[in-house]
Amino acid sequence: MPEVQDIFEQHGAAYRCSHRLSIVQHKAMNAILNCRTARLGGHLDKCPECGYQRPSYNSCRNRHCPKCQTLSKERWIDARKADLLNVGYFHVVFTVPQELNMTIYQNQRECYNLLFRCVAETIQELSADKKYLGATTGHTAVLHTWGQNLCFHPHIHCIIPAGGLNSLGKWQPSRKKFFLPVRVLSCKFRGKYLALLKQQFPQLDQALLNICYNKEWVVYCKPPFKDAACVVEYLGRYTHRVAISNNRILGLKDGQVSFKWRDYRDSSRWKAMSLSVEEFIRRFLMHVLPPGFAKIRHYGFLSSRGKEKKLTVCKVQTKTSLVQREKLSTESLIQKILGRKPSQCPNCGCYSLLRMGLSPPQAC
Repeated sequence: MPEVQDIFEQHGAAYRCSHRLSIVQHKAMNAILNCRTARLGGHLDKCPECGYQRPSYNSCRNRHCPKCQTLSKERWIDARKADLLNVGYFHVVFTVPQELNMTIYQNQRECYNLLFRCVAETIQELSADKKYLGATTGHTAVLHTWGQNLCFHPHIHCIIPAGGLNSLGKWQPSRKKFFLPVRVLSCKFRGKYLALLKQQFPQLDQALLNICYNKEWVVYCKPPFKDAACVVEYLGRYTHRVAISNNRILGLKDGQVSFKWRDYRDSSRWKAMSLSVEEFIRRFLMHVLPPGFAKIRHYGFLSSRGKEKKLTVCKVQTKTSLVQREKLSTESLIQKILGRKPSQCPNCGCYSLLRMGLSPPQAC
């Protein structure tokens, strides 16, 4: 099956000639084009038993590359397991109406930061209200900017433990069936975001803001997880996801890219979609984030300030083990991904692939 790299290889140069790209979009395209090719250099592995040889080329490590996220995801998951509490967790998604898409896309850094700020303030303020929880909770927020069909659809996924620390420093559990009422979350989030958006961009059309005020914003809260063990594995599916994975691409032929997508408006059925190469590349590049932008953030007792002390208090009161778990090595993480040791020969099964030499990066 073709990959994003193949699409860029065959049609990227023509697209760059006819479209104006930002520096970060150029860098993302170059990284994906060069990823795991001789252009980035690598080394040769050889099995002393059967003589099998395998060139291994270096990865680009760009966060928008479909090939480079698996190991980063596993590293992140392994690190987050130390933060898990022995409680239920909720998955809450905050979205904005499509009428704001153009404004957000034209002011990505500012509007994405406002999204994070408003989501965090909404969760923390309602959690502190004794009518709902009466405690300070902690949550991890992840920004996504796409829908299944690659259209621009900014939204934030949050994983929130079912409870928090009250004013006395005691663990206050939330109700089992829901974290906070979604209608209340939606109204407060809408008010905050539109108010701050108007303050940040006073030139915005008031008619546009009125339309958004009159719409019901979608905040979705999924049922709580059965146990904490599956939380970060589940969240890992969101933290390091890119706009489209290579395994969703079905074909590249006659200037058309076909890929599968899940239609959530039609009972989540899988469907096939075809786009011109130009439109596919345009949609893919819309989701390249501003340079240095943090798409994963932690709040409440999970934020960096005072995290160790607060998290220890939470663990004690939720009967979570305080034993420091050992982080997995890179070899162990690769073994988890591949299902075998990276040093194992895929031909004869011998566990002694030897590195025979390095190849320097080649000039593009």
